[in-house]
Amino acid sequence: MSSDPTISAGGPASADGVLDRETFAALFRRHPAGVAVVSLTDGARPLGFTATSVISVSAQPAVLAFSINGTSSAWPALSRAETVTINLLAADQRQVSTVFATSGIDRFAQVDWHQLPTGEPVLYGTAGWISGRILERVPAGGSYVVIVAADRAELSNEEPLVYRNRTYHQLLEYEI
Repeated sequence: MSSDPTISAGGPASADGVLDRETFAALFRRHPAGVAVVSLTDGARPLGFTATSVISVSAQPAVLAFSINGTSSAWPALSRAETVTINLLAADQRQVSTVFATSGIDRFAQVDWHQLPTGEPVLYGTAGWISGRILERVPAGGSYVVIVAADRAELSNEEPLVYRNRTYHQLLEYEI
C-alpha cells in the first residue's frame, strides 16, 4: 500500500462552498508559472509590473490573458490603456522580475529597454515578447483578467524564468 502524497493545506470549502484563501494560495504557490513583465505607456511614461498569471487563450486568432489586482498601482493606467506588451523573462532576469515587483521606484530606470514604433515598452534580453490590443477587462474577485489580441511577437533562444513556491527556477531539459 502506498502513502497518500497529498499535502493538507487547509480544510474543506466553507459553508458557502468557497475554498478558503490559505488553501487556494498554497496550491498556486506550488504550481510553477512563467514570469513576465507586462509593460504599457501612460501618456509618455512607461509602466510595468511583474506577472506570473499570463496564459495562452487561443492560437487562432492569437489571444492571451493575464490578471492584475485592482489595488495595483498599475491598474489605473491599465484600465485606460489600449495596448500592452508582455515581456517573457529569461532565466537570468531574476533581478528584472524583482525590480518590476517593487513599489515606489522608477522601474524603467533600472533596466535596458526600447519602445516599439507603436510606443509600447519592450525589455531587452527576454525569452520573448508579445504586443497586442486589449480586448476586454473582466472583473474577477478583487482582480481583473485582461484579454489581449496579440499582433506582434519576437522569440529568442533564451531559456524562460519560472517561479514556484516563492522561488525562481530554471528549467532543465531531459528525455522521457
